[in-house]
Amino acid sequence: MPRTARDVVFVDGVRTPFGKAGGMYAETRADDLVIRCLRELLRRNPQLPPERVDEVAIAATTQIGDQGLTIGRTAALLAGLPKSVPGFAIDRMCAGAMTAVTTVAGGIAMGAYDAAFAGGVEHMGRHPMGEGVDPNPRILAEQLVDPSALVMGATAENLHDRLPHISKQRSDAFALASQERTAKAYADGKLQPDLVTIATRNAEAGWGLAGVDEAPRETSLPALAGLKTPFRPHGKVTAGNAAGLNDGATACLVTAEEVARELDLPVAMRLVSYGFAGVEPEVMGFGPVPSTEKALRLAGLSIDDIGLFELNEAFAVQVLAFLDHFGIDDDDPRVNPWGGAIAVGHPLAASGVRLMTQLARHFAERPQVRYGLTAMCIGIGMGGTVIWENPHWEGQ
Repeated sequence: MPRTARDVVFVDGVRTPFGKAGGMYAETRADDLVIRCLRELLRRNPQLPPERVDEVAIAATTQIGDQGLTIGRTAALLAGLPKSVPGFAIDRMCAGAMTAVTTVAGGIAMGAYDAAFAGGVEHMGRHPMGEGVDPNPRILAEQLVDPSALVMGATAENLHDRLPHISKQRSDAFALASQERTAKAYADGKLQPDLVTIATRNAEAGWGLAGVDEAPRETSLPALAGLKTPFRPHGKVTAGNAAGLNDGATACLVTAEEVARELDLPVAMRLVSYGFAGVEPEVMGFGPVPSTEKALRLAGLSIDDIGLFELNEAFAVQVLAFLDHFGIDDDDPRVNPWGGAIAVGHPLAASGVRLMTQLARHFAERPQVRYGLTAMCIGIGMGGTVIWENPHWEGQ
């Protein structure tokens, strides 16, 4: 007998503070970061019986060492979930956690799951992007893609080439605004509620606690203008207008809306639609444009219906390309109100759930907004977008 698709909701999300690669988490295992997030979700939602969790999907881009061994399953066991709870690993590079959420959401919608944990982890200090990979030589020999497609910073320079009106100065100004918005969000106590404190160890300093992101810094337009362009002589992409190399983890609880109501779990967001799309790998930063167009089409919405945007700031030019395409101003207050990855960092597979967790917080504070979206570019030429509805919307 055919089943009716169920509404899927985002209940709660948490993350570790994001560290610089080789920084405060240099001697912390990657799996311990995501385990801590899963335990925190269980602690924060005691009305959820652990045996009601039907799946644990954890993403990692570099699935090796302490990010390997089917990390969704091993993290579930180590987090104290019953042995009856299965888990798996997933990889879509930067959109790993986003894909973990959309994957379990599909299972929930069709009735295969009632509740699931989804998230991601990346320890770029221990496992640099590209570690252990062996690209098929046909990729270059048959000119299937431009060689620059395998270097993310080079793809950002290529996007600048395609869109010459996006200047380095404009990218630097956007990057400065990200730092300033993040600093204000910290000062106003906006980011701290969903940060999971992590015990750290350093051979010289001993034990410590990581309670805030390691990457944010004070800067200025003159300081940003003077940074080197490592991907091209006299280029436009710098360490200042791009996300850094980072370590960190995220996790969230996703359920059927009827199950959330049954268990008295909070409903932070309602899933509306999602879309993934491919673009030329050498300009992968343009990916969120077609993925957003796809998600909007599936939802029957237009860009004017979106009241909040959480866009991953892998590179400033990537966000600016998105804004230009949809006719949105650089300083539009709907876009990344608390800053973004340029300031806090981008531990690849973990970042998608960070975007969702922040959007959920924005929804709670803005009942006048009905729809928001999370979007990100993805290595090897893709984009991903998820559209969410605000359950607190005052117009319903």
